[in-house]
Order: sequence, then structure tokens, then C-alpha cells
Amino acid sequence: MTKTNRSVERSMKILEVVSGSGVCSLAFLADQTGLPKSTILRICATLVGQRWLTQSRSDNRYRIGSGFPRLGGSSDSMDALVEAGSAQIMDLSGDTGLGVDLAAAIGNGRVEIVDTTRQYSEHGIFPDCIGYRPSPFRSALGGAFLAALGPKELMEYSDVLSANTTGRDRAAALQLPAKLKDIRTRGFASREPGYWGRAVDYGGVPSAIGVAIRAGDQVVGALSLVWLAERRSVDEVAQAHLGRLTVTAKTIGAQFAS
Repeated sequence: MTKTNRSVERSMKILEVVSGSGVCSLAFLADQTGLPKSTILRICATLVGQRWLTQSRSDNRYRIGSGFPRLGGSSDSMDALVEAGSAQIMDLSGDTGLGVDLAAAIGNGRVEIVDTTRQYSEHGIFPDCIGYRPSPFRSALGGAFLAALGPKELMEYSDVLSANTTGRDRAAALQLPAKLKDIRTRGFASREPGYWGRAVDYGGVPSAIGVAIRAGDQVVGALSLVWLAERRSVDEVAQAHLGRLTVTAKTIGAQFAS
């Protein structure tokens, strides 16, 4: 009987857990696999080096990377955007002192946050936002993405998005044409005052500005700066950091396209 390779078996077990769960912490992997954390760290470092896994720099959690073999050999665009933007968002966060969220297009006019630099101790906002899909009508990320779409795509998506909206999202959807015009005029989208998004934002009332990420003629995602609203106004942040935010979005788009 041929002897099996324990390292390969352990690596496969880790990949199975990450693939099934989406995003995993070291503690979660240890609980699910029964492996020592030191062993998991060594294996994950190897997998990250091969781009089979990617690790968020904000909270050190793991997800499947762009180098992981898939049917047809094609890389998942979400993972590719994380790879293109990981270092860029850390630099942007360091330069501005603000949290940065990176979101990828997921179809039908929606985006999903795929990486973040948020740190509660530094920014006052909880970082557990990866995998969240912000409102297309009330969030900075959603607004920036929609405003960058062409007329045909926008008409198609806005009808789909508006179909099942209720409450404040419904009211915001009705104001979408005017809002998109304002976003294009200002060059950025801003988070609607009072929009919480989800419970993890309750570290404090957040504010945000966002811009779209383009790869050639395709809009592939959006990028936003996030901070506590009580600390600075939207106009202050836009005046100080919009140029840097826009350049970073262009850089990420170019790296994604390549």
C-alpha cells in the first residue's frame, strides 16, 4: 500500500474548509481541521505564496486565491481583484489614515466587499465587512459603481435593483437619476447620512466616499475611504484625499486588467 503524504492531506483539508466557508480565521481553521495553529500557519503561508489562498492584511483571514485551479483554468475575477488591490489599499490607508474598502462587481449592478483595511482600534469601525453587499442606492461603493456604468447597463440593472426594494432603499432608488448626476459631477459617491448598512458598523456612525474601478472599458468594482462621521466631513476628506483615492482605483484597475 502506497504511503500517503500528510502535508498534502492537511493542505487539502485547509483548502476544503476555506472553499466551503468563504473567509476563515486561523482560529476557525484550527477548530474545523483539528490541526495545531503553528501547522496551519506554515501550510497557509505556502498556499498564499502559490496564490492558492489570499490573506487579508486587515484581519489576517484567509480566502481562496486567484491561483487556485478552477474548471477551464480561469481565475475568479473577485480573487483577481483582491490580488490586484491588496497592497494598494494598504498604501492608501497608510497615506490617508482612513479605512479602505475594496468591492468587486458581482452582477446585476451589485458589488461585494472583498477586502478592507478597517481596524477598530484605529478607525473606530468594526472590520467584519468582507462578503457584505452594500446598498446600490445608499452606499458610497454602490453609488460609485452604478454611476460608472453605461446607459444600457444602468437601465437594465436599475430596473432589476428597484424591483424588490422597500423602505429607505426604495426612496433612494426613486432619487437615483439625480444622485448619479451628482456623483458624476463631483467625481465621487458618498455614503447616505444615517445609512448603517449592517450591525458591525455600530462602532460609530460611518461616513464614506467611493470611486469606481475600471479595467479598460469594463467597470469591475469600486473603492472607498471609510471613517467615523463625527471626526471629519465628507467635503474635508474629499478635498484632502479624492485625488489619491482616484489614482489608487486606476492603479488597481490597470493591474487587474494585466
